[in-house]
This record gives sequence, C-alpha cells and structure tokens, in this order.
Amino acid sequence: MPPLVHGFDPPERFVTGTVGPPGQRTFFLQARAGTRVVSVALEKQQVQALAERIDELLDEVMTNERNDALIPAVAPLGLDDSAPLEQPIEEEFRAGTMTLSWDPDDQRVVIEVFPFTEAAVITPDQLDEDFEEPEPDEVLLVRLEPGPARAFVKRAEQVLEAGRPSCPFCGNPIDPDGHLCVRANGFRRRDP
Repeated sequence: MPPLVHGFDPPERFVTGTVGPPGQRTFFLQARAGTRVVSVALEKQQVQALAERIDELLDEVMTNERNDALIPAVAPLGLDDSAPLEQPIEEEFRAGTMTLSWDPDDQRVVIEVFPFTEAAVITPDQLDEDFEEPEPDEVLLVRLEPGPARAFVKRAEQVLEAGRPSCPFCGNPIDPDGHLCVRANGFRRRDP
C-alpha cells in the first residue's frame, strides 16, 4: 500500500516550534494550508541539521552558474513568522529520516520527513548485511520557495537559541536549578 503523503506545495505556513519549558521542550515541524495542519515531532538536533542543510543548499544553488532562480541571501523581511504553533497540536508521527533536495524545474526546496521506525535502526554488527529500509506508512512532503525556506531557517535558529543557556566551559546546557560542569569537576576553583 502506498504511503499517506501529507503534501504541501507550497504551504501557507511551514515553521518549527516547541512546546514545554527549556530543558523539557518537544520540537515540532508544522505545515499549514487552509484549515489543514500537520505537526511532526522531532529532536532538537534534527531541527538544527535541517536548518543548516537548507541554508547550505540555498547557498549552493545561489552560487551555481547554471541556476536562474532568484535566491535571497537572507530571510526576506515580510516573511518573518514569530507566531506560536497552531493549536491544538496533534502529532502525526515522530520524525526519523529526512531528505532535502532542490527542484530546478519549480525552483523549490523539497523536504521529505519520514516516520521513525525501530525496523530502520541498524546495529554496528549489521553494517555489512544488505539492508532494505521498510516502506513508510506516511510522509510529510513540503515544497518551499527560496524566500520562505530562508524564513524557516531564521525562525529555526531563533527557536534553537531560545532554549537553556550553554555553559561557557563545557558547552552543556545549564538547567534552571544549576549545572554540574564536567570541565570544572563540579567544583569552583579557588585562587591561592
């Protein structure tokens, strides 16, 4: 049976956002067209990787001599989106594999998000075996024009920065109730 495709070409809105306090946030990708809203849960690192790769992809396309698409270097001013996620948030699935590509015919960034499945997890002793990834039950497919794609990246960076502050010594997040820094062995150094 073919997978259920949650397609948005283009979405009226495609953003990342969070629910919960810093340190306990759940990250979501959310696409909307009219009254149809699809929310997919994912990890902070996935948001960061997706935003970085979209930015890199657009930079590559922008510098490609064979490209005739108008690619903004930064997010256009009128496309800023700081509104909260659409409510209620109903998680369609948890993100696993994501793919990213450029469609030169439509001049759009194409993002595919597939659900996480245990069957797709490979252990180190299975690396040499032939592996066929299971067919997904559903997929989120979003096709973004370059301007909205840059706006997605800008918002994703703001969402990522809004979390817990990082320790200046070890880089790990500092919780509201304190932080045991591994670089300082949990103790403050004293001058003699």
